[in-house]
Amino acid sequence: MSGRPNLDTPDSLGIWEATTALPEQLSWSLRVAGEAFEGVTPPAAGALRAVAAFGLGTGGLAGAATAALAAPDLALPMWVGHGSALPPFVGPGTLVLAVSSSGGTAETLLAAEKAVARGATVVAVGGEAGGALERLAADAGLPWCPVAPGGPAARSALGATTVPLLVALAWAGLRSDPAAAVERTAAAVARRRDRFVAPGGAPEELAHRLGRTIPLVYGSAGATAVAAQWWKAQVNLNAKAPAFAAALPELTHDELAGWGQSGDVTRQTMSLVLLRHAGEAPRTAGQFDAVRAATDEVMADIFEVQGEGRDDLTRFFDLALMGTLVSLHLAAREGVDPGPVPAVDAAQGVPAPALD
Repeated sequence: MSGRPNLDTPDSLGIWEATTALPEQLSWSLRVAGEAFEGVTPPAAGALRAVAAFGLGTGGLAGAATAALAAPDLALPMWVGHGSALPPFVGPGTLVLAVSSSGGTAETLLAAEKAVARGATVVAVGGEAGGALERLAADAGLPWCPVAPGGPAARSALGATTVPLLVALAWAGLRSDPAAAVERTAAAVARRRDRFVAPGGAPEELAHRLGRTIPLVYGSAGATAVAAQWWKAQVNLNAKAPAFAAALPELTHDELAGWGQSGDVTRQTMSLVLLRHAGEAPRTAGQFDAVRAATDEVMADIFEVQGEGRDDLTRFFDLALMGTLVSLHLAAREGVDPGPVPAVDAAQGVPAPALD
């Protein structure tokens, strides 16, 4: 089930197929994560004082999603970094989640090495057996979880990268077991996937209406803020097009003022996508209304996308799947192969900094 509108559209890396396999990926990653931590002794009760996650790209967004999803019942502070620099608090009382969907992100590998040297409890998530992250984990005697079902591109592994992080927090005794919630989410997202990929489905229709305008995606604090960043990244990577993201309430303190002029330009070039869900606080709903009122005259169009689900986990993956499919339809409309990203490959080829 690829969902591709035209099988003649290029897709050299199988991004369509990997994207529509998200529900199955969620269930697979839950099983594999359980196996990865089976028999591994967790930290002693009370030994941890903080959690730090390190990752870039999909790994970084998985860390941010985990922090947002775990926030309501996580008793310890969780920090998310997007580079190799470790904050001073990382040490023996820290659970470090080193996340690299590809298993070879230089900055994440360096952060993991430094965390091990400082005596932190490190969990490695990403890549395949024999990869750089797996080797680092094996050498240090650390738990490691693969994310192989994501396909040949790391951006196809959001589920397989996020679920092990939620499992790791439960393994460390920091929150409840996510198994039931993940299976419930997989079933709900499968139902939505089947509707999304039908001819004329919501992602195809939204891509058609966005056309060649630049999408500006707004979420709200928490999981939908991360979902907005995910939409932006997928349009960049798959459609090879510009996109931008921001989140309430922060954008109402600065960015919203920026739409006070130049409407004659932005009306021709930009569309606003608002990511909403049934669990919003009344104040958040009111702020979205204010955003609509302030931008109505300066956008080509304004769209609302409702994340479906009974909890934040389901809503997050529902919105993530929708956003990825929209980006793929945008790519298909222009005959763009969503797979190769030569500009990213070139930038990531810059040598990593030395271990200090």
